[in-house]
Amino acid sequence: MRKTLLAASAAFIALSGAALAQSTVIVQEPAPVVSGTTVVMPGQVRTYVMQQQVPSVAYQGDVVVGATLPETVEVRTVDGYNDYAYTVVNERRVIVNPQTRAVIQVLD
Repeated sequence: MRKTLLAASAAFIALSGAALAQSTVIVQEPAPVVSGTTVVMPGQVRTYVMQQQVPSVAYQGDVVVGATLPETVEVRTVDGYNDYAYTVVNERRVIVNPQTRAVIQVLD
């Protein structure tokens, strides 16, 4: 009985770890595709955002994928890709959905 319980607990822990790793961003050419929590983003979007010089905005709280930025944080649309916007928050570049202001990717 004890071995069965131990094996079941180990299997549960292994499966729950996989469930927590569901937010994925894949950079790919040319068109964006959204499937569940996976976002396929054109490589030009990341390149464009990394090249822009914009001031950083101080923001209280964690800037993580899925978080919604408040209206006080100015976001700029990516030229040629109206489905993506960007800003710099707490010295970190982020790509956001301009309609929902949800963070899609945090760049380092």
